[in-house]
Amino acid sequence: MGIDYGDRRTGLSVSDDTGLLAVGVCTLVAEGNRKLIAGIISKATELGVDGFVVGNPINMDGSSGPRSEKVRDFAVRLERESGLHVVLFDERCTTMEAHSIMDMTNTRGKKRKQRVDTLSAEIILQDYMDFFKTRKELL
Repeated sequence: MGIDYGDRRTGLSVSDDTGLLAVGVCTLVAEGNRKLIAGIISKATELGVDGFVVGNPINMDGSSGPRSEKVRDFAVRLERESGLHVVLFDERCTTMEAHSIMDMTNTRGKKRKQRVDTLSAEIILQDYMDFFKTRKELL
């Protein structure tokens, strides 16, 4: 399951049955990390998820800032509470990419706000799957 963690909204995605394409699931509205993690675990159980890829907001210069530390803390807690493996994956520019896609599809207003986090989670998971697919092909 791909996760775009946010203070207000957290987007979720999963891979299709072939493991080739990321598909958006939903956006959860934050009511504190305890409820958020419970909601993620519930959705993961419902969908038969066996691990998580959490977007890590690395700075453009490659350093980790306060936001990245917050995501790391969230990932540790999610792994502990779910019992499933959590991978942090560089999410630089995913939100910008999601907004670009929404510009191209003319998605505006409330619909855009509701969809951007789910789309960002799709991009995070797709980038992760593509990265490892490319590495396997090179070996």
